[in-house]
Amino acid sequence: MTVRVWDYLPEYADEREDLLDAVDTVFSSGRLVFGPAVEAFEAEFAAWHGLPHATGVDNGTNAIVLGLRALGVGPGDEVITVSNTAAPTVVAIDQIGAVPVFVDVRADDQLMDTDLLEAAVTSRTRAIVPVHLYGQCVDMAAVQAVASRHGLRVLEDCAQAHAARHHGRLAGTMGDAAAFSFYPTKILGAYGDGGAVVTAEPDVDADLRRLRYYGMAQQYYVVQTPGHNARLDAVQAEILRRKLRRLDDYVAARRAIAGRYAEGLGDVDGLTLPPVTPGNEHSYYLYVARHPEREELLEGLRAHGIELTVSYRWPVHTMSGFAHLGLGPGSLPVTERLAGEILSLPMYSSLDKGTQDDVVAAVRTVLGAP
Repeated sequence: MTVRVWDYLPEYADEREDLLDAVDTVFSSGRLVFGPAVEAFEAEFAAWHGLPHATGVDNGTNAIVLGLRALGVGPGDEVITVSNTAAPTVVAIDQIGAVPVFVDVRADDQLMDTDLLEAAVTSRTRAIVPVHLYGQCVDMAAVQAVASRHGLRVLEDCAQAHAARHHGRLAGTMGDAAAFSFYPTKILGAYGDGGAVVTAEPDVDADLRRLRYYGMAQQYYVVQTPGHNARLDAVQAEILRRKLRRLDDYVAARRAIAGRYAEGLGDVDGLTLPPVTPGNEHSYYLYVARHPEREELLEGLRAHGIELTVSYRWPVHTMSGFAHLGLGPGSLPVTERLAGEILSLPMYSSLDKGTQDDVVAAVRTVLGAP
């Protein structure tokens, strides 16, 4: 038996009846594009965050693309973010012709080092995209302080932080707008792809709705600003509606799993488990540990039938697709060092205790822990 870092089949077995009913609800509605499922999900997702507006889109990458465009970011503008993230964060910035500017991360929680933001601001800086990584939030008070001083827009990247909180505030409610992904692996994951942008600003929401539909304010009307075909699929919207009602349960299960990892692995020499930064409530999208001999540990675990992943093995600034930025090795020393040590243990809400016990036992065996 192979243990993988993520598996949706146990969840599907538990929720199959409700999920198939969601599909039938849309197929029977007479509306396969937009329609009541999308409208209801948008309203419920916005309300869940205590915000007035949510716009569903086709994926998390386009949530960032459209979010930045709606906030007025365009070609030649600089956008400050991190390199320790999934590549789509930076791909989205590049897609609108903006220039990604990276700051390093903190070694302990691997989140944006907000002490470095001020020095990264130039006359071309237009926005900051803090990435709430692995399930916990960036120091948003520090981000907003810099943004306020320099008149910058803030788009939170919440793809990995559904239901995370920072000093009591939900991820996605602390910037000018926030981008979410509903890729199947996410805490609130679709059975396909999807995304959304939330905001308190009605003008931003109006722009988002035009931009996701070719730039039209109404169906097949007049393009006001050339946009995208980036509609949230109605079936995925209805599935997400059902799953949104269970989001608190998903997060509670993940926190319990994280607690068992901490109990079972907290005394293993050389293994650094993920901390919870003071003021944060971690939602554990991923459970990212560190070990100085990461490759040997991964190889040993494969011999026990455990296939783990690395998030993220290659920092974005080291990828050939971003060589034009001119950031060679040593540009972001903490990010680069972490990339050689991090590994993700299995984490999903339906991970059973027996499988988790097997993972803990294998890690202890490979690392020689009693």
